[in-house]
Amino acid sequence: MIQNKPYLIGLTGGIACGKSHLATTLRSLGAVVIDADEIARALTLPGGRALPGIRAAFGEKVFDGEELNRQKLASLVFFDEEALAQLNALTHPLIFDEMERQLRQNLHKPALVFDVPLLFETGLEKRCDEVWCVFAPRETQLERLLNRGHSEEEALKRIESQMPTAEKAKLSDHVIYTTGTKQESAARVTALWQDVLRRLSLV
Repeated sequence: MIQNKPYLIGLTGGIACGKSHLATTLRSLGAVVIDADEIARALTLPGGRALPGIRAAFGEKVFDGEELNRQKLASLVFFDEEALAQLNALTHPLIFDEMERQLRQNLHKPALVFDVPLLFETGLEKRCDEVWCVFAPRETQLERLLNRGHSEEEALKRIESQMPTAEKAKLSDHVIYTTGTKQESAARVTALWQDVLRRLSLV
């Protein structure tokens, strides 16, 4: 267990709720953001630590040579709960290890952000001093995913693979609604970050 750790903020939310935009806003404010999805992508690049386990579990059908075909893997796991659980069991320990490494690199920071879509599903909220949930209604999530080119069936499966965002919101300390403009949600997360710094007597 890390002693004298920074004040940890958990940033979570459902798919297509606008969390990436708010993480970018926080970085622009000088916050260190440890991004679980970014780590997952790095672990699955050619030569990545997660690839041998994925290859062993799912076979060559989700690979194009040495490169993971993310679309094929996603199509497989989002329609099969057992396969998704298997993938998570392979990747989550590696993601958590890297998050811990990055946390240790930033022990001098007074506060930092854990950006984790599956914060509650993985129990990582217990590590956090407070949790912020990025929220959009289910119909907004669906519309955004359809606009990204997903079929309705695939979009719904992706939404349903996570804890309902409304449930995450109930468990969180603060909820950031993203149904307005990007400027409005950025202003909200900026105010929350500045409030944390005030409470830590940094501004």
